[in-house]
Amino acid sequence: MKIIYLHQYFNTPKMSGGTRSYEMARRMVAKGHEVHMITTDREISANMGDWEEEIIDGITIHWLGVPYDNKMSFFERVKAFFIFAFKAGSKAIFLDGDIIFATSTPLTIAIPAIQAKKKLKIPMIFEVRDLWPEVPIAIGILRNPIFKYLAKQLELYAYRNAEQVVALSQGMGDGVAKTGYPNKNIHIIPNSSDITMFQVKNTEGKKFRYEHAFLNNEKLVIYAGALGKVNGVGYLVDIANEFLQLNSNVKFLIVGSGIEENSIRTKAEKLKCLNSNFFMIDQLPKSEMPALFNSATISTSFIIPVKELEANSANKFFDTLAAGKPIVINHGGWQEALIEKYNIGLVLDRDIKVAVNSLNNLLLNQSLLDTMGKNAQSLAKSHFSRDRLSSELINVLESYA
Repeated sequence: MKIIYLHQYFNTPKMSGGTRSYEMARRMVAKGHEVHMITTDREISANMGDWEEEIIDGITIHWLGVPYDNKMSFFERVKAFFIFAFKAGSKAIFLDGDIIFATSTPLTIAIPAIQAKKKLKIPMIFEVRDLWPEVPIAIGILRNPIFKYLAKQLELYAYRNAEQVVALSQGMGDGVAKTGYPNKNIHIIPNSSDITMFQVKNTEGKKFRYEHAFLNNEKLVIYAGALGKVNGVGYLVDIANEFLQLNSNVKFLIVGSGIEENSIRTKAEKLKCLNSNFFMIDQLPKSEMPALFNSATISTSFIIPVKELEANSANKFFDTLAAGKPIVINHGGWQEALIEKYNIGLVLDRDIKVAVNSLNNLLLNQSLLDTMGKNAQSLAKSHFSRDRLSSELINVLESYA
């Protein structure tokens, strides 16, 4: 089967960011399918509007030059969304496949997917990674009534034209169902844990600490991911500041970039914890993440207090499980339920002093840390194995072969 896979922000392991599409696509190739990935080259040096083609691990990748980074304003990002949307449809039609698989965000990925579906008269499967436009509306980014209406209509248009919808969490699936889309055509396939990738020797973690000597051999709490408004990582700065007086044997490390990077750094400078017990380094390629996680005592995943965000399926959560580390979050939803059911980490209170006390108690309890880490990796193997979840996705696509 020839699969036309549309993902505007596709990453290989040599790039920073999530690699769900890469991992799914290479497993499709391993099953004998021909996979064409239509995506963007986001480097500032990329030739705007030019296509380049290469084959990586059997995946034929079609790169369109559309510069982009997480520090762009919302409207700059929307411009990039539409540039890709209007070019990708023609490429998909030219490739003439058997099925379209389109993954959001952005929601505008539906435009080229539906264009190709109608022209080629082939089925389209749509993957929902975030509830758009509900999330940008909820956090106040999308306020104009006309834009809100148009975004909602695009969402409905995407679902109406999808033979099946894949959602990354039950909450996202429920959000799709609320639009009237039939439940029987919704498949919940969350992000997954690459246990093989993240099971590295402890020497890799020690090497990471050696290369970042400021970490010493002390307890290490990490946040590895985007630094956007929705992530609310300033929360971790407040925690680190309280730890300066409470427990000087704990270090906090942020690995990532985004529009909030400078404000987080400035806040840490003002509180005088930057480069004392709180450190920031740039985002790393996915291939270097296992060493980072191995070096950590605890990994974290945060969001701002907006209910619509609780359906998220953050890669960092599943990478933490794969690495066998306790996961600490500050929100409710399905991930909170997993943490409490399987004893794999901690859910922190929004009140900083309460959160600091809970986190410090956990850091002082090595036996509990070890138990949570073992439970996390067991859960990764039993529920979130990348091989098993990729097979579920491939089965959805193959049902239209």
